[in-house]
Amino acid sequence: MLEVTDATFESEVLQATLPTLVDFWATWCAPCRMVAPIVEEIAQEQSGRMKVAKLDVDSNMSTAVRYGVTSIPTLILFKEGKEVKRLIGYRPKETLMADLEPLL
Repeated sequence: MLEVTDATFESEVLQATLPTLVDFWATWCAPCRMVAPIVEEIAQEQSGRMKVAKLDVDSNMSTAVRYGVTSIPTLILFKEGKEVKRLIGYRPKETLMADLEPLL
């Protein structure tokens, strides 16, 4: 799983050639821990179609603030450097993929 930071967000996410799903999370967040294995599965299953990254909001506050992330987990799908979908809170894998699939 790719970990991105304030310093690497531009190059790893905004300049990515593939659609990139970013999981904004924190270690103390129970719903974040619930969604983490789902996000990891999606990363493995969608390899080559979609890039998946995690951003710890406690360590990378400027990126979280820049994108108005006020609740976690927040999953944002970026395409060609632009936000195209935002999902807040825990969702089962099937629901998450149903939301993302039309945008891939």
